[in-house]
Amino acid sequence: MHLSLTITAALACGFPVLATVPPWRFPFSNSTTSSRMLSTLSTDEVMRSTELGIISTCTSSVPTATSLSLNQQLLLAETTSDRINLLRDDSQFVFDFNRSQNESENNGEFVVANREAFPALIGTGAGMAVGRIGPCGLHKFHVHRRSAELQLVVQGRLVTEMVSGNNADGTRRVIRNEIGPYQMTPFYQGSVHTQFNPDCTNVTFVSSFASEDFGTEYMFDQLFAFSDDVIGASFGRMLAAEDVDILRREIPASVAFGVKQCLQQCDPERIW
Repeated sequence: MHLSLTITAALACGFPVLATVPPWRFPFSNSTTSSRMLSTLSTDEVMRSTELGIISTCTSSVPTATSLSLNQQLLLAETTSDRINLLRDDSQFVFDFNRSQNESENNGEFVVANREAFPALIGTGAGMAVGRIGPCGLHKFHVHRRSAELQLVVQGRLVTEMVSGNNADGTRRVIRNEIGPYQMTPFYQGSVHTQFNPDCTNVTFVSSFASEDFGTEYMFDQLFAFSDDVIGASFGRMLAAEDVDILRREIPASVAFGVKQCLQQCDPERIW
């Protein structure tokens, strides 16, 4: 029985258990010490010593609660009450979308409430973002792989486009809408979509997600992360390697300036 417990303890700690090495040799530093101690201990005492030695070695490397971040403790909490009690200050249950953000040179900004930025979301299965897109701004093609998005315009208007996937015949349907104040549209999980501000004033919107970690992936950033040869081949060799690198450097961070017609009205100097 002791041998079984010893092997179980060793396996639980990640120690290799070899048939050629007696388990009672584990806690001792060398064979001389081992022989001397074995001569004075009963078999039960040796086996119990081994189990305690393995367990002690194992538990000494286990992280304690104080070494874990708040988010890690929240994720490991056994009950909702335990999780809530880890947030000792009532202000930890408030997220301020007015928090200052670094202004993007690309005419927009987004304030994201996910479980990293707002730990109180852990366990809710929900997230949110508030965005602003400037005049003629285009939120470039992107996806949210872990959640659908419900987007509500608060101020201004957005022209939205979404492709949710391929049809059976290989064609793709592009769903295009104009969304005004207090109107909403869904973007399905994993769908490629974009938003464009066609006006000369800012647009503000709120997006809700069914995930604490919804994530945003920009399609062109991902595409141009591949090697030049792979990208060139994907475009039918229409792009030379030097052209691929030029395009890669010109990709905006998140929001680009939009279509020529809008710029002619709002900012003629930016027309390309």
